[in-house]
Amino acid sequence: MSAQKWIKTPKGYVTIVLFSYLIIASIGSKNLMGLKNSIIAIGVAFVVDFLYCGMKNRKSSKDSTVITGLILSLILSFTTPWEIVAGTAVIAILSKHLLVYKKKPIFNPATVGLLLSIFIFHTGQSWWGAFGDLPAWTIIFLLMGGYTITDRVNKFPQVLSFLGTFFVLLFVMGLLNIGNAADAFRPPFINAALFFAFFMLTDPPTSPAKYKNQVLFGILSAVSGVLVYGIFGGLTYLFIGLFIGNFYSYIQKRTSSKAAALKQNVQTPNLTRASRHTR
Repeated sequence: MSAQKWIKTPKGYVTIVLFSYLIIASIGSKNLMGLKNSIIAIGVAFVVDFLYCGMKNRKSSKDSTVITGLILSLILSFTTPWEIVAGTAVIAILSKHLLVYKKKPIFNPATVGLLLSIFIFHTGQSWWGAFGDLPAWTIIFLLMGGYTITDRVNKFPQVLSFLGTFFVLLFVMGLLNIGNAADAFRPPFINAALFFAFFMLTDPPTSPAKYKNQVLFGILSAVSGVLVYGIFGGLTYLFIGLFIGNFYSYIQKRTSSKAAALKQNVQTPNLTRASRHTR
């Protein structure tokens, strides 16, 4: 595929936008550690993906590997030691290959890596690449890039249902003085929610295609995440919400696949009998 055609693909758009965020956030924070972590995350992700695909004689997906590495480096704190960045990348890429259904990942790889890294490595996740440490007006970059990506992958019902449910529930929790709901409307939490919705929730292989299922997916992910935030707080609420949403999508795909197979099995004998009758 030529560079011109690649740029117009959804993965091309995502890669360019994430690289842009990496540069903007690095300049704004006046710190190059994020760039260093991105090189480590992408490099390790490539090595793990290359070795696994080589052993299994599979074709490597370079675009998704780069995107996963970029997301990890934009979310992990840029003070994270390089070996923990590398370990998180290993977990993410292995999950892409091991937790699969019909050769596609069940769970968003970056989400698996980031969620498990909290429990295994006790990582700090600042979402610095979502401009949480920069002036509030920089959210416009999230909205511009996020709108473009959401449009390219046709996921507006999913994103809007998630964000609508997420913020309404948090607003109600704030009125009832449950947890620290008010913090979710301030940077860096609101930056994290927007980045998450636009660049992780919309992952095509791990989310539904039909609009009805997208809406259910978004609502389920939001409700699950808010419940975790209200009860436990911490850093895991968005990831657990998406983890549950991904599992719903997996069940829905399996159910649809079984229904289609059953329908095919019913139609095949009927066609066979009809063919014999015409003879």
